[in-house]
Amino acid sequence: MSSPVHPVDESRPLGRILLFGVQHVLVMAATPISAIFLMSATLRLSPGLTVDLLSAALLLSGIGSLVQSLGPWKFGPRLPFVMLPGGAPLVLFLSIAQQHGLRTATGAVLLTAAFTFLVLPLFARLLRFFPPLVIGTMIVIVGVNLVKVGALLVTGQPGTPGFADPARLGLAFATIALIVVFTRLLRGVLRQLAVLLGLAAGTALAFALGQVHLGAALSGQLIGVPGPLPFGAPVFDLLAALPLMLYSLASMAEATGQTVINAEAVGKDIDVRADVPRTVRGDALTSLLGGCFGLPLMVTSGENIGIVRVTGVRSRYVTAAAGVVLVVLGFLTPVARAISVMPPAVVGGAAMVVFAVITVLGVQMLGRARLEDHTATVTCAVALALGLLPILVPGVYAGFPSGVRILLESGVAVGAFVAAGLNVVFHHLGRRAADTGTAAVRAEAADSAARA
Repeated sequence: MSSPVHPVDESRPLGRILLFGVQHVLVMAATPISAIFLMSATLRLSPGLTVDLLSAALLLSGIGSLVQSLGPWKFGPRLPFVMLPGGAPLVLFLSIAQQHGLRTATGAVLLTAAFTFLVLPLFARLLRFFPPLVIGTMIVIVGVNLVKVGALLVTGQPGTPGFADPARLGLAFATIALIVVFTRLLRGVLRQLAVLLGLAAGTALAFALGQVHLGAALSGQLIGVPGPLPFGAPVFDLLAALPLMLYSLASMAEATGQTVINAEAVGKDIDVRADVPRTVRGDALTSLLGGCFGLPLMVTSGENIGIVRVTGVRSRYVTAAAGVVLVVLGFLTPVARAISVMPPAVVGGAAMVVFAVITVLGVQMLGRARLEDHTATVTCAVALALGLLPILVPGVYAGFPSGVRILLESGVAVGAFVAAGLNVVFHHLGRRAADTGTAAVRAEAADSAARA
């Protein structure tokens, strides 16, 4: 007698799987759209290049979701995962691009993906150095940094013509208000689409005000293929890539929590030592491919875990179907062009909300980090102070050598390094650590459960 099929591995009629897959796409679509708009606006990319990158982001998000859901060979945990361009890695990518050029930023993504493969065997030993205290502190810094990036989309850079234009600010505030209204009035899945609906309504408002021009969206070919290496041949600079490589260590800890909580959400027993490396390999492989198309690091996303819980549909073939839908959208250039007409103020307003949520998640994680312990308070406070310094005071390290400056000016990397270092000083030197690697994993999983 054959054993029953676990709901995660259960197939369903193609029509239903596709419908649920589209639902996952609708929930997570705002993230790759926002990421590419942030990238385009910050680096002042051309509309054609923006459309090309957006197509590549949709395509790679689809490929990554297929890898994580289907689990070919040693890649992907065979759980209902979707993949997206990472928010924090995007900020680091932008920082490297602004200081060293886009070709160096592309090289940094490729180096970091290769670095992830190299350090993965040592990851289990490093995990204990990234308890919720360290990860939560880092996420708060990431969130604050991202809110600033979203705000600059709305206002433009200080000192440039049109900075803080009241019309742009009004459009951003209207978009934020629409997101709040949709969140308040809608229920279930529609409420989870509040950000996407806010983007659409904000764009409609901008169109009514004459701030959207549809000419570019209605021209061009129906089918297109994103071009490889859109910025030219990558430049490999280890020093420039260091912040991104440092962040990848924390990203692996995050992937651990995502895998554990995803398995718990679908009720599947997993072997952490075997399945977490599969998730990390899937991240690294997709990032390697994404780097070839000019994208920042790609990461597994927990956004879809909420959908799994709401619908009760646990099949990994649903997220695989979402991957297929994303791949198809990546080749339909009118979709990318239509998305590209969204005004930066609308995208910036929605991005500020989405990125502020990241800060809230960091605060939630810190709430489980036993901050009543004085050493934990000092660790968090010092890491926040040094990590937020280059974000709040741009150019503070302008007098330092360029090689040192690029590391110090990455608030995320500095905050992670300081928090991890102080955690070692207070909890791993001279006495037995209270937080073991397993405890860190469980705490990370508990935090992810709260997020889901």
